[in-house]
Amino acid sequence: MLVKTGLIPAAGSGTRLGPFTNAIPKELLPVGEKAVIEHVVCAMTLAGIEHIVIVVSPSKHGLSDYFGSGKKLGVNISYVVQDERKGLADAVLAGEHIINDTFTVVLGDNFFAPKTFLKDLIDFHTGSSADTTVGVSEVEDVTRHGIINPDGQRILDMVEKPSPEDAKSHLGALGAYVFTPDIFDAIRKTKPGYKGELQLTDSIMTQILEGKNVFYKKIDGIHIDVGTPKDLMRANEWYLEHRNGDI
Repeated sequence: MLVKTGLIPAAGSGTRLGPFTNAIPKELLPVGEKAVIEHVVCAMTLAGIEHIVIVVSPSKHGLSDYFGSGKKLGVNISYVVQDERKGLADAVLAGEHIINDTFTVVLGDNFFAPKTFLKDLIDFHTGSSADTTVGVSEVEDVTRHGIINPDGQRILDMVEKPSPEDAKSHLGALGAYVFTPDIFDAIRKTKPGYKGELQLTDSIMTQILEGKNVFYKKIDGIHIDVGTPKDLMRANEWYLEHRNGDI
């Protein structure tokens, strides 16, 4: 099965990146010559995605100004509004009315290299019997990620930002997923969790408890969550050092 649809959550406020985000969305902050979210869009087009749904908040108009229809990047871009910031799972659910097949989700403020990471993740998903595939990597700080308890390629359970003592591994979700539309039902069953928000980790855990095939795949290469000024500088330093390579 070919995956032709991607969703990019981009409704967050980006308070840790103030004062820059007082003026522009954090996803439009530059990594090299492109906004960080454009690197995600490029990875999606490289993976064969033809339609991208960008989830924005009511006050976030800059993204549509930046991308327009997506024609200049060879992709069709739609915009949907997350009326209230209720969490990542709710942002994904905002796209349900225009998504009716298997789709990928990548956070709009994350920088990955090489850009083939998403094609590899999708190929793994379509080559298995997965209902959900989570992209993971070894992480140093488990308190910043959804941490999985692995068994072979299967995820036995998953906890959002656990304490180091409670973490079942150091394999953390990196903000890249492939879902069947079944995830929408799981999100509707999800109750507020960490920070009182609807966490995508908890929705995936609902799928696990219902016996769905929830797998993981390790993502190789570089991953930087561009959530702080320090991380933004680190992403730019890496990009400038490797810009002539496969990024």
